[in-house]
Amino acid sequence: MVYYVSMTDKFMSGWGRAKNKINKLVFECDTYQEAEIVYNNAINRKDQKHVNICINKPYYNPNRYYTQFKDKKIYPSWYKPNFFKKGGA
Repeated sequence: MVYYVSMTDKFMSGWGRAKNKINKLVFECDTYQEAEIVYNNAINRKDQKHVNICINKPYYNPNRYYTQFKDKKIYPSWYKPNFFKKGGA
């Protein structure tokens, strides 16, 4: 089963490719445990909000959202436990 961790990237919203839009990040995970790691990394960052784990691939209206789908090949650090936690790896 594939799991998804979705979040709103406050820092990247409103400019660049997300000009006048909300920037959404969606990370694909192979296991629920992997999704929990990504989830915990996201909540340890001040620039991420509305963090969720789901089993259905999220869809966001492209008129309002700029959605980026990520995986461990693109952003391997997000899949490392406590990577963004102060004092973490």
